[in-house]
Amino acid sequence: MTRIVEAEGLTKRFGKIEALAGLDLTVEEGQVVAVLGPNGAGKTTFVRTVATLLRPDEGTIRVAGYDVLARADQVRRLLGLAGQHAAVEDAMTGRENVEMVARLYGQGRLTAHRNAARVLGQLGLTDAADRLVRTYSGGMRRRLDLGASLVGAPRLLLLTTQYLDEADHLASRIVIIDHGRVIADGTPSELKTRAGRDVVEVHTAHAGELAAAATVLHALGVAEAVVDAATRRVSIAVDDGTDHLTAAVRALDEHDVKVDDIALRRPTLDEVFLALTGVGLDSEAGEDGSRTRAA
Repeated sequence: MTRIVEAEGLTKRFGKIEALAGLDLTVEEGQVVAVLGPNGAGKTTFVRTVATLLRPDEGTIRVAGYDVLARADQVRRLLGLAGQHAAVEDAMTGRENVEMVARLYGQGRLTAHRNAARVLGQLGLTDAADRLVRTYSGGMRRRLDLGASLVGAPRLLLLTTQYLDEADHLASRIVIIDHGRVIADGTPSELKTRAGRDVVEVHTAHAGELAAAATVLHALGVAEAVVDAATRRVSIAVDDGTDHLTAAVRALDEHDVKVDDIALRRPTLDEVFLALTGVGLDSEAGEDGSRTRAA
């Protein structure tokens, strides 16, 4: 397969902070790859480097064989970028937004019109194409932003998201980075298996029984029970999930803890990262590079 991204030894420093610390990463053409990590891990720096917006201090990076530093103009022609927030112009129609981006890619007027109509149709926006974007819902604006990213038929689409479920369901490969380096790489299923533990999850019938449920589950698990008071949920990581699920049902009944639901599930991506690094994907980075888990 053709390598669409090849990064080797990427290093980038911002003062005392080393955002990328010799990062090595390759992506094959046709793959959907999610790059995950906590705040400060180097994700944004890596994306901005691929997009020719930052120059690394050391290392090499190529997109479709083109050196990003030496051939930035050619690389930009191959890229589509959909950011976390929709970058669309409210005072223009949906069609005008997409056609404008197509013209910026160098397409002629008729070609831009035709390609804009194509992507608007693919994203279910044909009926709203000639409405001003200020009348669009949030979801429609997000789809329009994606359409603008696709109208140039990019060979590499950079799509950022804050929703881990999207990465879990859409990505065929997940790369986890921490402190500017790749620490894990595999399919979602492989990484969840690597985490090595299932999760027993209990929803108590009453908020007052959360503490008792946590005490019962803690005796069965291999880590501290996690309590979410807002949803009356208690979860615990366990080995041999099926056996522990049976034991949890029995123990909760013996302690007269009433539950609405109890289930066994695979780890989430956040729990995978927690198992691999000791911090979650939503942890915050301090100025010195240290991190604390976000509230």
